[in-house]
Amino acid sequence: MESHNVNNSLNIDMEKDQEKAFDYSKRAQWLRAAVLGANDGLVTTASLMMGVGAIKPDVKTMVLTGFAGLVAGACSMAIGEFVSVYSQYDIEVAQMKRDNGGVIDKEKLPSPIKAATASSLAFSIGAIVPLLAAAFVKTYKVRIGVIVAAVTLALVMFGWLGAVLGKAPVVKSSARVLIGGWLAMAVTYGLTKLVGSHGMS
Repeated sequence: MESHNVNNSLNIDMEKDQEKAFDYSKRAQWLRAAVLGANDGLVTTASLMMGVGAIKPDVKTMVLTGFAGLVAGACSMAIGEFVSVYSQYDIEVAQMKRDNGGVIDKEKLPSPIKAATASSLAFSIGAIVPLLAAAFVKTYKVRIGVIVAAVTLALVMFGWLGAVLGKAPVVKSSARVLIGGWLAMAVTYGLTKLVGSHGMS
């Protein structure tokens, strides 16, 4: 009898440990997705500002371009995440109905609205970095340097966070994120300058 009680106690403890591990895993996935969303906002907005700045170097044009990129990107991320998570929601509801005889446990279902909000906020947080970096610098060359410096610092931070949450090598992960961000800005700047200077004349 005592042995049976001990086994039951061990099983309960194991189930609790598994639930905790699952909760931590879900949190890590959400945090990693937030970091990736912020990184998208950072690189997209900075690249847009650099590209437009190659042709229209005044601060107003660059900041307005960045702001438009922030709004458009945040809306796009929110809509995309909402549609994606809602599809997952429908699938899980159908699965619960099959497995539980029509009973639905809403606490275990994903929230499309929360996912959309989180994705939009993450993108906006990343996008605001180059905007703030450029907003108060009037000289074009200095402004570009400040944007690149701010974006570089943010890329390293996001790369480090992504590596820690994904349990990946920190240096390699940060380097990939940093080089990818630099390439995106450089390619956008170069191609926009080329098209703006020659392709539309």
